[in-house]
Amino acid sequence: MESLKNQILEEGVVLSDQVLKLDSILNHQVDPVLISSLGKEFAKRFEGESITKVLTLESSGISIAYATAYEMGVPMVFARRKKSITTDEDAYCERVPSFTKGIVTDIVVSKSFLSADDRILIIDDIIANGDAVRGLMQIIQRSGAKLSGLGIVVEKSFQAGARTIREAGVRVESLAKISSLANGKIEFEA
Repeated sequence: MESLKNQILEEGVVLSDQVLKLDSILNHQVDPVLISSLGKEFAKRFEGESITKVLTLESSGISIAYATAYEMGVPMVFARRKKSITTDEDAYCERVPSFTKGIVTDIVVSKSFLSADDRILIIDDIIANGDAVRGLMQIIQRSGAKLSGLGIVVEKSFQAGARTIREAGVRVESLAKISSLANGKIEFEA
């Protein structure tokens, strides 16, 4: 995905050696052409996995998960970060720390949207420590569904998230792997 890497280099803002801001393409403003191409790429990479649902976490993963689900012809479900008065009382809930927000939040998915018959693909925008994804994995496990894989737009490979999830036996497909943000410079894995 050279076009993705090029957009990251052109529009990404390195805030520290740990944090990359991608607001202009993924996290605040959405580039629909890019998002559509990401959905097609994830659908191609997970073709043949008999995915029945795509799962993500609000809010930055929604556009990418939607594009992927659209290409696969399956529903997309997103975990909410807060319970509201309309939240189904019969829901899966996990507490997860947020790397970028620096807080712990609850993530919630209604039990009516996941079943033991489902084969789930998790889609996320950026993975650092992987806490949010592990929370989603716990919800999938509790539902009885099968986790078929994890699609990540940007993997910060210098942080442990994706590596530890791979070590747990989960298939992880990352479209861009960043090996370093040191000295304000974005460096990709070869």
